[in-house]
Amino acid sequence: MADSVTAIETPAKGSRLLGVAFFSGLSLISILALMAAAGVRYGLILAIGIGFGLTLEGLRFGFAGPWRAMILRREPAGLIAQLGAIALVALFAFPWLAGDHPELIGAHASIGWAMVGGAFVFGAAMQLVLGCGSGTLVNAGSGNPVSVVALPFFIIGAFAGSYHLLWWTGLGALPLIVFEGNSGLVITLAALGAIAAFVWWLAPPSARRIPRRLVIAALLLATLALANLVVSGQPWGVVYGLGLWGAKLATALGADLTQSAYWANAVHQERLQQSLLTDVTSLSDLGIILGAFLVALWRSDLKSGLPRLPAKAWVTTILAGFLLGYASRLALGCNVGAFFSGISTGSLHGWAWFIAAFAGSFLGIRLRKPLGLEG
Repeated sequence: MADSVTAIETPAKGSRLLGVAFFSGLSLISILALMAAAGVRYGLILAIGIGFGLTLEGLRFGFAGPWRAMILRREPAGLIAQLGAIALVALFAFPWLAGDHPELIGAHASIGWAMVGGAFVFGAAMQLVLGCGSGTLVNAGSGNPVSVVALPFFIIGAFAGSYHLLWWTGLGALPLIVFEGNSGLVITLAALGAIAAFVWWLAPPSARRIPRRLVIAALLLATLALANLVVSGQPWGVVYGLGLWGAKLATALGADLTQSAYWANAVHQERLQQSLLTDVTSLSDLGIILGAFLVALWRSDLKSGLPRLPAKAWVTTILAGFLLGYASRLALGCNVGAFFSGISTGSLHGWAWFIAAFAGSFLGIRLRKPLGLEG
């Protein structure tokens, strides 16, 4: 019997390794081809994006899940790891942005009605599909059926939100407030440390240990985010790329985007004319999907088939996917572009985003069961 089991398992393992080798090789060829066709910079950005996907999926590091764990069970490890990664990025990003590096920009935005409201709705929607911006990409890359369904509507929502963005931001916003220099770094690190200490104190003693996996993930994520900043000249982001995909599709279908004040802007018109393979956020997003796919393939963990959920759960998934995209554009970013990159480069709006989205997560968690997403 043992010999027959081994005989069955060995070909399956061999096929899995062959698949991993094939797609890893294809990824490397894609990186090298992109370097040759568009420039070394773009190939490196794709490689960094794949690194994000490998880290997020390989080490089970995310944003929505740890927030859910903190809210439901007072387990702070994932949230503390997020705050630690942000602090590590800030340690380098603050002096770089303050120095003589005009090619580098921060993820800076103003706090406004649309931003706060969008962050709240995003926080609720991400708990419905159990994935933020990067999480939806990772889960879709690993074959998660809910995220595979949600992602196209995320793209549509991101495009629609950008189309209407300037109307929403016209409702009112505070002046741009950015923490800068040594004093700004001290304030940011102190705030991150205070929140980490508070959630650790809230947790029961049995839940206060930070797994080594999360420590490694935080270190890798911070390293990749800094590499992205240096190579691309801008902080790690997700949502702009998805909105651009939707805009390109709309243009291909004959839509006139000059009717949108946002897409009529010369910078965005230029993006529409260029290849997605020269858009840094798009390359990062594609890399995340590919990296997650490679990990899932390695684990033989690619999902197949739809879970048994009621019809209202699938309708909710579609609507939540759309709201993830639309709300994240109003909020001027998701957990990555606003929370992670905003705070780590000194923008006050990152803190406002965090508070609003965390509050929205409470609502999203409460709605899961009535909407058929939990038994």
